[in-house]
Order: sequence, then C-alpha cells, then structure tokens
Amino acid sequence: MHEVYIAILLQTIKEQYTSETTFYQNVLNSDEITWEKWKSGNGTLLPEQNQKIKNLFSDYEWMLMQKVLRQTIIFPEKRTQAVSEYRRLKTKIAQTWLQKHLADVEVIQHTEDNRNQQLLDLRVFITYDEWGFDDILSFRLPAKIQQQLQQEKVGLLAWVSENLEETYNQ
Repeated sequence: MHEVYIAILLQTIKEQYTSETTFYQNVLNSDEITWEKWKSGNGTLLPEQNQKIKNLFSDYEWMLMQKVLRQTIIFPEKRTQAVSEYRRLKTKIAQTWLQKHLADVEVIQHTEDNRNQQLLDLRVFITYDEWGFDDILSFRLPAKIQQQLQQEKVGLLAWVSENLEETYNQ
C-alpha cells in the first residue's frame, strides 16, 4: 500500500475524528491489530470498511488525492510534501471556484466532546443540478473563525479568499 495514501488518510482521520483509535473502533468497528496490519499492507479490511474509508472524502477530494498519489509516483521526491500539497491544493481549488463565482459556501458547526473544542466544517461546493454530481471540498476549522466573521463583519466568501489557505494549512 502506498505510504502517501496512508499519510493523507491519517491526516484526514485526525481532522475528522481526532484520533485513529476513535475511527477504527467506532467507525470501522475494528481492532488495533487489524487496523495496523491494513495500514502496513499486510492485512485486509471488509468491503464495507473500505467504503467507510473512501467516504472520508468527497468524490472530488478522492479524485484530487488520486492525482497527488500519481504525482508522487512520477516524482518520488515529492512524497515528503504530499500531505501538505494535498491540503494546499484543496484550498487553492476552493478559492478559485469562489473567485470565479462557480461555488457556494456553507458552514456547519460541531462540538467535539472529547476535546472540549468547538469546530466547524466549511464546505465549498459546486452544484450541477444533477443527482449526486456535486463537487465538494470540506475543511474542518476552529469555530473561532465563525466568531471572527461575525465580529469583523467579514463576508464568508471574502474570508475564504483571504484566509482559508493559511488557517487550514497551519
């Protein structure tokens, strides 16, 4: 199994679930041994578990990850930067969509009990009015961003254009 795929996957799991343990126990209903064997390429998961892993990404994010993986095969020296490059590209694409008025933005707030930290999901999406064919990029950010938007009366689109890359890629 490709180490870049695992690195991007683990970053995404930590972003969405705060820990690998939470993910493999509560989402995959698996144990540490099975999970570690799968990560190292020495084990398999059930098809339903593989689908749950793929569901961590929108279709567009999955396609973007595949492009990053392909680039690291062609240019092995880029492997050490693949996770940061994937995250940077996500923000660049979202900003481009918004600057060209192709996409909309929505904010969904979450509270993570185990971390006592408020988070929000920022979703940038293009709707094609065809069932299931929307392109979506999701970003998990600290909820203080929402307070910043309200206090400074900065528009969400303006904030995304100016601050998304710096905030998401910290």
